[in-house]
Amino acid sequence: MALSSPFFHQSLSTQQIMLITCLALIPGALAQSYFFGYGVLINLCLCITYAISAEALVLLLRKRKIKQVVSDNSALLTGVLLGLALPQTLPFWMSFIGVWFAIIIAKQLYGGLGLNPFNPAMTGYILLLISFPVEMTAWLPARTIASHFPDFTETLQLIFFEKTAEGMTIEYFRLITDGFTMATPLDYIKTEFTQSKMRSEILSNQYLTDNIYAWTVINSCYLLGGIFLLLRKIIRPHIPLSVLSSLFITSFILYQFDSEATNAPLFHLFSGATMLGVWFIATDPVTAATTPRGRIIYGLCIGFLVIIIRTYGGYPDAIAFSILLLNLAAPTLDHYTRPVIYGHQKEEQANE
Repeated sequence: MALSSPFFHQSLSTQQIMLITCLALIPGALAQSYFFGYGVLINLCLCITYAISAEALVLLLRKRKIKQVVSDNSALLTGVLLGLALPQTLPFWMSFIGVWFAIIIAKQLYGGLGLNPFNPAMTGYILLLISFPVEMTAWLPARTIASHFPDFTETLQLIFFEKTAEGMTIEYFRLITDGFTMATPLDYIKTEFTQSKMRSEILSNQYLTDNIYAWTVINSCYLLGGIFLLLRKIIRPHIPLSVLSSLFITSFILYQFDSEATNAPLFHLFSGATMLGVWFIATDPVTAATTPRGRIIYGLCIGFLVIIIRTYGGYPDAIAFSILLLNLAAPTLDHYTRPVIYGHQKEEQANE
């Protein structure tokens, strides 16, 4: 009987690995909810519910044992990752579309866990980003700089009705002092660069630097979670270290050519979804390369593409696009980087 990935050479079951990965996300999720409010936790609850219900529905239609498959916690992890990646006040029906697409189309349509070629969470995220670009970039400013920050009731109203009982929409809460609308640092700086503003001029905005601080703390917490996975040997270091190295080197080179029109390496490392993507998504054992050399090339290419798209492309973050593009290339990388079995010769040598 043919077996499919992921192959784990350890005593932990798939269920335990998925659960430990979810636990490693807790520091980042708590930091994210502190700076961006109750919407982060509400999104998590909604996306987890959507993911498990979608998985159960497909299993029911396929006449498979629902409890046995759902209990592997892979749907749970997909829901958690999407819940953390989505803006905190995204309308509930949009997150529903993204999660159900991720589970039904990107995962179960290919046969379920181990057979899907693309990361389900990132596939659902890209669908929403392309379909609803305005809503998917409508992040609130950090709690520390917002003029008006929604409480729990207002957050629920924004998610389910797209406005509060008083008629305030998400745009009202995106305003900070003096009527200034704050986007995410990556999005804001990208927009300012297109208006021919210099980096030093852009960073003179105190609201921006405060927002950058919030994202730096969040990314640092995800970094801690990733290191925890590394120490527990849930993931291997090849991919995250090669992604981070490529990110730093590529951004450093561009920064040396024009420091006023590009972002600094450390900014790229600790902004947006960088650490979440590097440690928890790029390392997905199903969709990533599996050979040692393949993992390194896979990670280097992801880091390079992230910087190129962030700098010259139309999407400020680029983590999701880069990972999905390399998911597509993973089988080819594995094919050309297969290690030689001990005692055997390479194919070229064997054919001589």
